[in-house]
Amino acid sequence: MPESSSAFSKLAFFLPIQRRAVSRPPSHAEGFDSGINSSTAWTVSLNTPEGELRKSQVEPSVNVDSLSDEERDPGMESADEDADLLSERGRPARALYGFQGKPEFRELTHVDAGDELEIVKEDAGEGWCLARLVASRSGREGHQGELGLLPSTYYTYTSDFAVNPELDLSPSKPRRREASDSTITPRGSPPRQSAALPIVPQNTGEWFPSFRRSLLGGKSLNRFSSFVTSGAEEWVLQGTGEEPAPPTGHAQEASSSQRGGESNRTSMLGASVEVERHFVEAGPAWRTKVPAFRVLVHSPSKRTSTLSGAYTMYALTSIFEAPPDEESYEDGEAEEQGEVKTIRLTVHRRFSHFVALHTALTRQLPGIVLPPLPEKQYAGRFSDDFVEARRGDLERYINRVVRHPVARYAEVLTFFLGCESDWEWKKQLPYYLSLPPKGPSFYAHVYHPAFNVDAEEAAEAGERFASHTRAVSKGVQSMRGIFGKVREARIEMSHAERLLSYSLLSLITSKPLAAAPAPGISEEDEEDADKKRGHMNEDGAWCWREGCEQCLKLTKALQKTSETLQTVADLYDDHARRTLLATHESLKSVAHPSTLYQAVVDTHDSTLTRYREATQEGNEDEEVAARCETVLNTTMAEMETYHTQKVEDFQDLAKEHLDGEIAFYEQVLARLRTARRAFDDPQYEALGESPRQPSLYERELENPRLFPTPLPQPCPHVFDSAPMRPVSVAIQEGVGLLLGGAGNPARTSVFGKFW
Repeated sequence: MPESSSAFSKLAFFLPIQRRAVSRPPSHAEGFDSGINSSTAWTVSLNTPEGELRKSQVEPSVNVDSLSDEERDPGMESADEDADLLSERGRPARALYGFQGKPEFRELTHVDAGDELEIVKEDAGEGWCLARLVASRSGREGHQGELGLLPSTYYTYTSDFAVNPELDLSPSKPRRREASDSTITPRGSPPRQSAALPIVPQNTGEWFPSFRRSLLGGKSLNRFSSFVTSGAEEWVLQGTGEEPAPPTGHAQEASSSQRGGESNRTSMLGASVEVERHFVEAGPAWRTKVPAFRVLVHSPSKRTSTLSGAYTMYALTSIFEAPPDEESYEDGEAEEQGEVKTIRLTVHRRFSHFVALHTALTRQLPGIVLPPLPEKQYAGRFSDDFVEARRGDLERYINRVVRHPVARYAEVLTFFLGCESDWEWKKQLPYYLSLPPKGPSFYAHVYHPAFNVDAEEAAEAGERFASHTRAVSKGVQSMRGIFGKVREARIEMSHAERLLSYSLLSLITSKPLAAAPAPGISEEDEEDADKKRGHMNEDGAWCWREGCEQCLKLTKALQKTSETLQTVADLYDDHARRTLLATHESLKSVAHPSTLYQAVVDTHDSTLTRYREATQEGNEDEEVAARCETVLNTTMAEMETYHTQKVEDFQDLAKEHLDGEIAFYEQVLARLRTARRAFDDPQYEALGESPRQPSLYERELENPRLFPTPLPQPCPHVFDSAPMRPVSVAIQEGVGLLLGGAGNPARTSVFGKFW
């Protein structure tokens, strides 16, 4: 990686990152080791020509140079390519686990562990491969030669292995796990006899994410559970070829970083800090390695590119609290707040850059929960209301990312918030997007106390957490609807205050209110109202006597009251449209914890099942149980993270709402008190010194402002949608909308209206 800009280095002081060379991930390596539960032992053979690693499919990368917010949808393979795959002869393989597929999804209907397979296409997308069943180990007939989809992690190649006659297959008793001397225990995979290949995680990308979220309520089209797609299953069953180094040195470095000093600064800026190691402390809870900070998204501006047209650019300002013994940087912007120095760093990003960041974080941190990005917008992207709503959504998104104790120090996030050089941005972003998903290697770098998981307590915690998040989701959704009614009530209150103001002004000026004629008075009487003598004198006082000072003071005080009511009506309207709208938008961030953490719950439950199997008496498996403990520590640390964030979120929401209400009513009270003082001396006495001037609102009596513009609503959350329905039903209804339903004459099609 080339030297970063000074601002980028400054940000690296607060977010320690591990420098690494700019290079593409290796597409091949030497050596492979695996095994299956069968009567034949297989060992690695590195000298055979078949021992070459199969080429991995490269995922479609995000076009980082494009200035458009739109992304191309993944294309489907042609029919000619499918025909070639049917006749192609694949590589021999053997099934590791049993699999029951569904014919309607073109999956292999029945596969047993040990069946002979041919892998025709290794990466068929969504974590599947295209395989042919050659021979069934159980002797089943009727399925030989069947071609269909099979999960990518359910087989192993046999052309890379040879029988090792010297391998001892005698049964042995399972080893008893003993407590470690260290409080932090790395959960690695079993030791390998030779160098192992890096794992190429499966592609678990989603098809048409915007369509999926809006139509299917945020549910994935992938039939795999998150236990599979995150790499947790592969980690539990097979481990990973990456052997983590002892964490002792890193733990010492982390503790010294909290003490500060010149040596601390040198170690932070050096390449010795490893950001890929994640520590779980007692709780379990993630260890905080980097101090918390916040990010402001502000100053949106419209820009134009010759390549993709117009787009919106946002300024991102990261705010850090500098250590008291550190001096401010010469090129940085620092301000003192008491004894604490604040460092600010500003970069400019667009929505497609946030998409790239989210993609990279999802691949590099599969075991943690990331907030969803706001939906794309294809129409009205440059309206003031939408730009402000998008700015707020992006600010909430990035702040929820940086407050996660693990995502906060991710290298790609540091780069995203600190890179000010356009040249370095265009050069480095493709590197981060080209990195393969971590998959099981993420769990290989999670360290936790030894044997700190109890299966029964973990199961109860998972059930309580799932029940709690479902209740929170339902309750917040109800509160969001009620909060919308509260905002509508403020608009109704504004309408009532304005109507009262007009009525009072009409009373003292004898000008009728056009939208509210007085009951019991005919139109002829209204036309002659101005001709009636004695309603107002020459001074504009509400009296039939000329020169009446008392009525003049009363009229002017009532007029001031009417004008104050107009101001109060404006305050109600502005409060509903601006202050309450911001709180209404903030409720989205806590609206769907059940959907957001469903992957954690699924992984937690599936891991517990594997853990019970591995610790069952007479069938113990030490290594699988150890790796299950790592995954359970990860899921329970995520539950603890949600607990901490929930407390912070609802505290902030309650304080924000109450502060807004207090400020609003204080403004109303201040104006009402001013109008009230007009009836007391000396203000009341001074009103009789000059004639009454017409009110600014008298001209509105003929056309009063009693019909305000519609109340702006918050942009919907990505999980706000109708209940999930099959895609075929949605497509059928869409076609029926265009062509009309044959069995329902009342349902007119779109084309039928034009016909």
